[in-house]
Amino acid sequence: MPLRNLIEAAGVPGAVAMIADRDGVRESFVAGVRDPATATPMTLDTVFQIASMTKAVVSVAAMQLVEREVLDLDAPIDAVLPSLAGPLVIEGFDASGAAILRAARRPITLRHLLTHTSGLGYDFISADRLKAHGAGGPPTAGTLASLMPPLLFDPGDRWEYGVSTDWVGLAVEAASGMRLDAYLAAHVTGPLGMTDTLFHLDDERQSRLAVLQARQGDTYTAFPVDIGGGYNAEFLSGGGGLKSTAPDYLRFLRMLLGNGTLDGAQVLTPASVAAMSRNQIGALRAGVMATTMPAFSYPVDVFPGMATGWGLGFLINPDPGPDGRAAGSLAWAGIANSYYWIDPASGIAGVVMMQFMPFGDLGALSVYSGVERLAYGL
Repeated sequence: MPLRNLIEAAGVPGAVAMIADRDGVRESFVAGVRDPATATPMTLDTVFQIASMTKAVVSVAAMQLVEREVLDLDAPIDAVLPSLAGPLVIEGFDASGAAILRAARRPITLRHLLTHTSGLGYDFISADRLKAHGAGGPPTAGTLASLMPPLLFDPGDRWEYGVSTDWVGLAVEAASGMRLDAYLAAHVTGPLGMTDTLFHLDDERQSRLAVLQARQGDTYTAFPVDIGGGYNAEFLSGGGGLKSTAPDYLRFLRMLLGNGTLDGAQVLTPASVAAMSRNQIGALRAGVMATTMPAFSYPVDVFPGMATGWGLGFLINPDPGPDGRAAGSLAWAGIANSYYWIDPASGIAGVVMMQFMPFGDLGALSVYSGVERLAYGL
């Protein structure tokens, strides 16, 4: 089914999707509008807030520093990030609703951060994290206070999606001595020719930005939020601050499909790509998320009934997926309903970008599923 038919059936304003194999870009699809209020059409170079698709890019940056032995996957990260020294864990709540805290049984490591087993969570997912803030509510997004513990559990004990990769971005800055945007431009996005992948946009790129929407039933309204916190944020969000285009992000996916190299630019060693692509959390289950804020995200279980794992930056499906991807594929997404997957066994990668909330919208998931099926000829 063409993308136009997919988005019309799903009631989605617009989308850009691209599919590649190891020989290059195979197909590109553009349909619908990037601004429903003005009916401005989607174009292949439309810029999207890719939110948590930022995490994979920043995880690659961290692995480069591991390769150079500037960062260590298993050393306590507080040597690099003193703010994470001596974290406290929520053990329960007293009769007044105040959090009961105790010292964590082990320190947080870079591996914990990359695998989301650090104990750090997100307020929009974890009811306990939200409750622990007390009557004042959560700190303002984009502030360093919004990243701070307490932890939901001892590092290594569970998988819980959260602010861990924001700390990875701060670790990249501390270890490299460079701002995160400068480091990525020099070592990841720059070498890959990802010229539209940035934390902050100039006027020309801003003119191509898809308008973020909020969906209620069949109604969409503009939702003017910078997911990364904007220019006033206290840090560059390694967990969700990048803007990008489908062609740019596909170059990143093709690099990983090519074992760390694209068009002669080696970004990672094959050994690092293999480590990132291997389940790092044992029997823990990844990819299941609750919600405390349904306007941002619905409850999500990416592969119901499957013992999904997590590498050093990616969800891993241990069994074949329902829409064509092979076992051992890598994937993740952004909260404004942008999605990607990398299938090393089949030599296929794909990206689907939309721009509305809540995450996990059934219409958005049907578009993603349809594009994947197109990729595999199903």
